[in-house]
Parts: sequence; structure tokens; C-alpha cells
Amino acid sequence: MRRLFTLFLLLLIISNLRVAAQDDKAYKTVCIAFYNLENLFDTKDDPDVEDEEFTSEGKNHWTDDIYNKKLENIAEAISQIGTDLTSDGPAIIGVSEIENRGVLEELIKEEQIKARNYNIVHYDSPDKRGVDVGFLYQPKYFTVTNSKKYTLKIQGDTAFYTRDQLLVSGIFDGDTLHIIVNHWPSRRGGEKKSRPLRNAAADLCRSISDSILRIDINAKIIIMGDLNDDPIDQSVKKHIKTADDPQNLKQGEFFNPMEKLFKSGIGSLAYRDTWNLFDQIILSPALTGNHKGSYKFHSVKVFNKKFLTQTTGQYKGYPLRTFSSGTQTIGYSDHFPVYIFLAKENVGNR
Repeated sequence: MRRLFTLFLLLLIISNLRVAAQDDKAYKTVCIAFYNLENLFDTKDDPDVEDEEFTSEGKNHWTDDIYNKKLENIAEAISQIGTDLTSDGPAIIGVSEIENRGVLEELIKEEQIKARNYNIVHYDSPDKRGVDVGFLYQPKYFTVTNSKKYTLKIQGDTAFYTRDQLLVSGIFDGDTLHIIVNHWPSRRGGEKKSRPLRNAAADLCRSISDSILRIDINAKIIIMGDLNDDPIDQSVKKHIKTADDPQNLKQGEFFNPMEKLFKSGIGSLAYRDTWNLFDQIILSPALTGNHKGSYKFHSVKVFNKKFLTQTTGQYKGYPLRTFSSGTQTIGYSDHFPVYIFLAKENVGNR
């Protein structure tokens, strides 16, 4: 009897493995990510921006050796994002806190990710420190058809400058896809005092989205970035108009898969022993629903692996950043990357 029971269990396990293998083959799965690279500056002094601290003579003593180690670390992190479901890693990855196109050109040449052949979309922003957002993509998945930057302007404040918002549109394995990369104004001066700036950034982002939806009500739009607000904050909930349930979206709402993560205590950065989830990926309704015919949302994750995490000291458990209390740690970033998987039915395996 025991032998028969054991044989039954073995047959059940084998059967389940076959079903799982068949299920994996039934769908094509791709990864899309966002990563705040925490001050990825080169060592050159650009006279047009305030980047002096990231030179060898500046307060950060930013040398070529340190910069090259930073590039290596970031490439190591990117090389592992999304490999739990796809060996190719992110097909698309939006980035923030980069100084210029040159740092991205050097990043994509790093050995860990060189074979992915990432291409770049980048525009210079009017940010006083020269900080921009950027867009990396694997051309075997995505073909760019259009890109444009949008500058946030605050009425009555001509001295205000921040990062531009970057719209990239293209063909993603047969689907038309629009991605808006953001890095909204910080909370400097306090969350409440600075809130109107992020609300204005959200309004600009929503306006970009709405201009696309007016042309195609079923447009597939991904809003991603470091929003400097959490998924439950006013800028995201009321100005972008998000909800956490993809099955019950009201007219005009976008789906924010990060909201449930945040409510469960998961964050992408920590401050004073409190976790925030400023790094978000938000989807238009057309990216929700069943996976037949086109890519739809599958799952969301924060990439918080141990090697990206401070393991000792006052900031144990925090992201292992480049600087900690003014001291170089030459880690990765003060933010964890975030990523989603999109999936669609694999017609070739029907």
C-alpha cells in the first residue's frame, strides 16, 4: 500500500510539472522596469550645471575609479532584474538621476548587460544639477516610433526648474506602447509645502496620457518613475486618478499595482525607519484584463535582493546606497528597482 501511495505521489508531481511547463509555453512574458540610479554622474565638470560635487576636487571626491565601480554595480543590478521569469531581463527600463546621455552610453557597455544591446532615448532637462531621466530598451522587443520631452512649468515661478517628463512611443512585439518616464519634484522643505509641485507634475503626466487617449481610447500607456510620493498620496490617487483593483476601474482611472504592495508594507526606499514606495509603475486600462491577443499586466515586484541591501549598522535593511552619512559606501542606489511582467498568449503554442 505504501509503495502504491508513493508511486501515486510521483505521478502527481510529474503531471503537475508537465502542466506548469505547458502553461509557461502558452504565454510570452516580458519584463519592464524602473530604476532611480542615485546620482549617476561622470567625473567631468560641466560649466552649465551644478555638478561640481561630482568631480575629484568636489566634496564627494568623485574619481574615475569610484564612477566606474558605480557603473559596474548598477549593471550588476540590472542584469538580475526580472530573471525570475525571463532570461533577457528588462526589455524596457526607465531610469532617473542620470547626468547625461554619456553615462548611459557607458552603462550599457558594461559586461553584465552588454549582450542585451540596449538602445537609449534621452533628452537634457533644465534641472539645475543637470539631472535627467532616460529610457533603455532592447531593440529585439521594442521599436521607437516617437519620443518627446515635456517641461514642467509652475505659474508665477520663473525660477523653478525640475526634470522633464519623457514620452517614448513605439511598437512592442506587435503592440503599440507608450511609456512616460518621470522624476517628480522632491519633498525638500517638507512634504506638505512641496506637495503642490508634485500635484502639478501629476497633472502634466495625466495631460500627456489624456492626449494619447483622445487619439486612441484603448491606448496602452505605462507611467513610471520616482514620483517622490507614495501610491496613496494625493498626486497619484487624485491627479493621476489611480485605483488598486484592475477589475473595477472607473471611467478615467488607471491601475496602480504598487498600491497593494505599499499597503502590505513593501517599499523601494527608506527614510527615518519608514518605508516609502516612491518608485511606481502605473498602467492604463488597456493593459489589464485577459492575456489573449496582446500584452496585459501579469505581476509586480520590488527588486530588493540582499546584495542591494545594507547588512550592518544604523541603516541595516535599507538600500545599499553610494553615500551613507556623507561617507562613500559605493553601493548601488538609495532606491530599489521596481518591475512588472506583462504577458500574452503565445499563439505559436496553441
